[in-house]
Amino acid sequence: MSKALLAVHDLTVRFGGLTALSGVTFAVEHGAVHGLIGPNGAGKTTAFNLISGMTSQTSGSVALAGAPLDGLPTYMRTARGLARTFQNIRMFRNMSALENVMAGAHLRTHERFRDILLRLPAFRAQETRAVARAREILDFVGLAHQAERPGGDLSYGEQRRLEIARALASEPKLLMLDEPAAGMNPSEKIDLIDLIGRLRARGLTLLLVEHDMHFVMKLCDRITVLNFGAKIAEGSPVDVRSDPTVIEAYLGSKSVRRPGAGA
Repeated sequence: MSKALLAVHDLTVRFGGLTALSGVTFAVEHGAVHGLIGPNGAGKTTAFNLISGMTSQTSGSVALAGAPLDGLPTYMRTARGLARTFQNIRMFRNMSALENVMAGAHLRTHERFRDILLRLPAFRAQETRAVARAREILDFVGLAHQAERPGGDLSYGEQRRLEIARALASEPKLLMLDEPAAGMNPSEKIDLIDLIGRLRARGLTLLLVEHDMHFVMKLCDRITVLNFGAKIAEGSPVDVRSDPTVIEAYLGSKSVRRPGAGA
């Protein structure tokens, strides 16, 4: 646990008589790409929502860099260094790509109302820095040429990368990606794999939920597998792909019936 950036311990959540997660424990190490997988209904999205503060656990704990996150609202978790994307893309469709990224940096700016109202030099200087930083991030994700286009006019793959860019603007320690490859064509997935590889090379820690097993096996250093709200396996991609419990959980899914097929 000494290397853990994110520590999830005995996480349990109940909705009425339904137990959505039951005693889930796992850790994400600094600089790793960690996968959270499982069949439909396994509890992956519930776990993501609990970690990011969109819902509350019944029991258990979540800590980032050794500091408890329990009870903190989403914006405070973002301020502590946690950022996430969503399975269904969320963006300001009528705002430019540049403005979308700048919106993601609002927790890292410190304008005073008077400075903003009167557009004093302190505000203008900070705005200039924010624009430069947003352009730098857009360039990193391959969208520099789309900076002035409305987010809603971008292609699907570009919108996915824009959502990641906006999350990066909050300067996260941990970036959580919810189904990042969902709906992408093969070319877009190759671009995304390259982007995640470059994020890892910069030292960013990532936790991702993804159904595409080729994508998961190619990118992840370690994988946690959930089924019916409980952890059933954990380990390296090689270990997980050959685990009989995992194969049984995915029985009927062509991508995992023959673990690693196509990988």
